[in-house]
Amino acid sequence: AIFAIVIGVLGMAILLLLVNPLSAWLTLASFIGYAFIYTGYLKHATPQNIVIGGLSGAMPPLLGWAAVTGTIEPGALILVLIIFAWTPPHFWALAIHRKDEYAKSGVPMLPVTHGEFVTKVHIIVYTVMLIAASVLPFFTGMSSWLYLGSALALGIGFLVWSILLMVRPRPTTAMDTFKY
Repeated sequence: AIFAIVIGVLGMAILLLLVNPLSAWLTLASFIGYAFIYTGYLKHATPQNIVIGGLSGAMPPLLGWAAVTGTIEPGALILVLIIFAWTPPHFWALAIHRKDEYAKSGVPMLPVTHGEFVTKVHIIVYTVMLIAASVLPFFTGMSSWLYLGSALALGIGFLVWSILLMVRPRPTTAMDTFKY
């Protein structure tokens, strides 16, 4: 615990003094969100833990953007949105594969509390949301046609795995979806 406190304080000092205050405070908020709110409470309190806690995991693009520019801009928020939309379907696929382990540990993951069917529906819905979010960089002028084509191809690939998980699951489909 002492080591964690020391490197946390040093990290904050470096960000405050050598980078900028905005990146320091955003990093601190992200750390508090992940370490205390998500890990300390939400992870064991709600089956929506991945959705709510996913915001902390989606913060690195915003932290980097703020470190370089000293601002919060729509482009950075779009990148956060992409990772935020990707996190639930990615980890719910793993949660389906490890459902029994989550049940034994008492972590209320969606497949444990609401069943696999409901989880698979959520995976498909969030994957569609991910595809919509992932094309925003093109439509806002942040990226090129190459990006758009790649984002759509990869998004459709993820959607195919999500649909296979729903309609033709095999013992490896959940992990295959997770790995995609």
